[in-house]
Amino acid sequence: MKRTAAALAALLPLGAFAQDDAVVITATRVPQPSLQVPASVDRIEAEEIREGRAQVNLSESLGRVPGIVVQNRQNYAQDLQISSRGFGARSTFGVRGIRLIADGIPATMPDGQGQAATFALGSAQRIEVLRGPFSALYGNAAGGVISVETRDGPEQPTVEGSLLAGDYDTWRAGLGFGGQWGALNAIGDVSRFHTNGYREHSAAVRDHLNAKLRYGLSADTTLTLVANSLRQPDTQDPLGLTQADFAADPRQAIDGAFLFNTRKTVNQDQLGGTLGHRLGQGRVEATLYGGERFVEQFLAFTGTAALSSGGVVNLDRSYGGGALRYFTDIGRVKLSAGVEHERMAERRRGFVNDFGVAGELKRDEDNEVRSTDLFVQAEWRLAERWSLHGGARHSKVRFTSRDSFITATNPDDSGARDFSATTPVAGVLYRASPRLTLYGNVGRGFETPTFVELAYRSVGSGLNFALDASESRHAELGAKMIVASALRINAALFDVVTKDEIVVEQNVGGRAVYRNAGHTDRRGLELAAETVTGGPWQARLAWSYIEATFREGFVSNGVPVPAGSELPGVPRSQLYGELRYRGAGWYAQLEGLR
Repeated sequence: MKRTAAALAALLPLGAFAQDDAVVITATRVPQPSLQVPASVDRIEAEEIREGRAQVNLSESLGRVPGIVVQNRQNYAQDLQISSRGFGARSTFGVRGIRLIADGIPATMPDGQGQAATFALGSAQRIEVLRGPFSALYGNAAGGVISVETRDGPEQPTVEGSLLAGDYDTWRAGLGFGGQWGALNAIGDVSRFHTNGYREHSAAVRDHLNAKLRYGLSADTTLTLVANSLRQPDTQDPLGLTQADFAADPRQAIDGAFLFNTRKTVNQDQLGGTLGHRLGQGRVEATLYGGERFVEQFLAFTGTAALSSGGVVNLDRSYGGGALRYFTDIGRVKLSAGVEHERMAERRRGFVNDFGVAGELKRDEDNEVRSTDLFVQAEWRLAERWSLHGGARHSKVRFTSRDSFITATNPDDSGARDFSATTPVAGVLYRASPRLTLYGNVGRGFETPTFVELAYRSVGSGLNFALDASESRHAELGAKMIVASALRINAALFDVVTKDEIVVEQNVGGRAVYRNAGHTDRRGLELAAETVTGGPWQARLAWSYIEATFREGFVSNGVPVPAGSELPGVPRSQLYGELRYRGAGWYAQLEGLR
């Protein structure tokens, strides 16, 4: 499948396209030049996020990162499907297998499920994407890490606006404001996105607010507050098409979408704060956050059967957490350590879908997941050209469910399940020259099932506590170089073996039941090249190749999947190319993805 896009717009010059040795923070948790980090990590700058972009979906920016596949189905009731080296490809909606972080606060729930729609791209300063073994140091479901940082307010108080318009009554209007007032720095961003959709029954409205305040309490102490709010009411879901239906009319929605008025409503509010204090040669950070998320989804069936959970899913969630982290230098050693705790409480109810209206109660339970993690990470500069990197994280995750819907045909399905794992990682880096770095690393990771994946059993009702967490072993070899101060090249070879891969056992009428399916293998190559000259012309190329297969066979939806079959949703290769010109007061860009 080929997709090519071109964008032309006018703007004031925003500076160089890329720095000679970009600073990254996700892999080591402390700012370091990319050439000093033994991991695959890419950074997307503010102008790359916004220039010629709708600033609505991560898919607009992440195609340029090798190893990352983003499936934008243009269905705002289902969100994006994002995978990193094949992790997350099984998700039919939401993001799984990848940790999402916004301004140091998890956008992934403690069960491992996240929503990319909560990222406010209109005020983003950068996006960092980490792949490989070091992702495991971020805990459960960290097959990769995507971190978004909000920019600081400008030195002078500023108000700016943006407007995008397109076919199918698609538009986005945004207003940004911010500035510096003494010790206080602030920025805010509000936006509305509207579309009637390319397909029938696919209209959506998304209202977004993102704000950040930073206050210098003293020369050594800073308080940062972030707030985020998302409103997405009655987003229409046109549902999937068969190949024959698509060939007949790709804009149609299936009859069930109209019959049951399939749609989804999402409301989310979040507030968090980080207190940072310089302590001697080190730094300590304390973070607290909390939020609420409401989801109501109307599926394409009634859900009247005796053991059915209904055709309307109603989730009312509250979540929060905290972290205490310490960073210091001890001679030749950089050390970071911390403790993190997260909790999510969910009131889950199901109702009969009475042709677009919530009817009889069919499910009523209170679910909770808690996670407590300890981590330590260190870098030892053992010689001028050599450094060793390592760390470990111990995670404990507990799921509990209390069933309040008990009838003669629906027994008490209350229960609990604990998961725990220690995920070590180690790497070595060799600076062959100031412009060439070679590295290798190994590590282990784990991924619990999410509450969505635990929601149904193949037989009976209640949560599927028989589903185990998957465990993975990662290895990576890589090289990073800057050629003639003009071209940056990154290359990585990786090998991943996963035990107890979580797969779909059956998917009928919107009810997906999951199971474990033995081992999988993921082997591949990632290559990225970009110009770093800072001139008006810039170019970028990203290519990835992966062989992702099941070692053992299993049955899915009643169909045998033989050993050696490829993981669904993981393309063997992906190629991205971009050519960009930035002149005096305007820019142009051409990009292609295959």
